[in-house]
Amino acid sequence: MVTGKRPIGWSVLVALTNGRTRIPDDRLAAAVGGKVVLVTGSSYGIGEATAKRLARAGATVLLVARTADQLEAVAEEIRTAGGKAQAYPTNLAEPAAIERLVANVLADHGHVDVLVSNAGKSIRRSVADSYQRFHDIERTNSVNYLGPTKLVLELLPSMRKRGSGHLVNVSTAGVRTPPLARWSAYLASKSAFDVWLRCVAQEIRDDGVTTSTVYMGLVHTRMSDPTPLLNQLPGLSPEQAADQVCAAVANKPHNITPPLVRPADALGNLLRVPTDRLFEQYFLRTNRKKGPE
Repeated sequence: MVTGKRPIGWSVLVALTNGRTRIPDDRLAAAVGGKVVLVTGSSYGIGEATAKRLARAGATVLLVARTADQLEAVAEEIRTAGGKAQAYPTNLAEPAAIERLVANVLADHGHVDVLVSNAGKSIRRSVADSYQRFHDIERTNSVNYLGPTKLVLELLPSMRKRGSGHLVNVSTAGVRTPPLARWSAYLASKSAFDVWLRCVAQEIRDDGVTTSTVYMGLVHTRMSDPTPLLNQLPGLSPEQAADQVCAAVANKPHNITPPLVRPADALGNLLRVPTDRLFEQYFLRTNRKKGPE
């Protein structure tokens, strides 16, 4: 986590690079009160904070993650506070487990109004360190692309039949900015689901099913902790990130994107070659400090 005294203007820098979308409690309650919302990756971090905020607003929250004990602890905390929550421990990297999850959810609740696809696996590793670790790429794709895709495919028939549903993809601003060395597996998997869902959105909107993508900036969580550089950069707390997710749930925008990401996206495409060369030099300089791979 970022520690020490923050410089003047830190909060402004956080807002520019990561966004600070907020949703009033009454607006959220009007949007999700009595609704069934399934949140993946809800045992920690953004997912946990999002589930708690939605439950306080009156939603019945279905918690999905691998860690059964922690998931039940979050559910119990929500119920103790007067909210409605049910835990569904599931490994989203296993297609058969997702089929069982959806069958159980529909049997228990009849439908899902909103799916918040938040679960994710982060990995930062150079290609030289990946030669004998293809399994890392497979796992990253299973959690960030294949699992979310399978879950949407399982839930879509019931949503289209009811003529109502909303899919929220908690993505990363990294898929909208010039790519960075060492993040190839992570960004490729997140980009794959992002593009897949954008294509699918064109086919399902007429059936009453809408989509929103939150291109999340840096959030200081357990996922970012292992990377020292990220801990020094301006980022959001899980609760601030949950504000953005809840805004996507309630307002159903096409996307939520940090202010500086759009110009970075445009400049990155316009100046692709010099941008790639700049990041190439950054990689070489940081790699020399690290030593031979």
